[in-house]
Amino acid sequence: MEEVQVGRIYRHFKGHYYYVICVGFDSETREKIVAYKHLDGSEMICMRSEKMFLEEIPERPDNVTGQKFRFELVENIDKELLKS
Repeated sequence: MEEVQVGRIYRHFKGHYYYVICVGFDSETREKIVAYKHLDGSEMICMRSEKMFLEEIPERPDNVTGQKFRFELVENIDKELLKS
């Protein structure tokens, strides 16, 4: 899968949408870290390694979207989600 795109919206395999704020680096390991915000109106910022953000997921019952990857870039999105 490609690099994470900053300023774009991704859908998690459980169906929630997230806005990617930035990609940074762990100061000790230099591993890329993705900072993202849930589009549910909350102010919480989450962080996850880019490797995990983009990883392919195994078949599992909680994959309500049927996605191949943990987070997938959303090309077309309902504008109501962008109000938060």
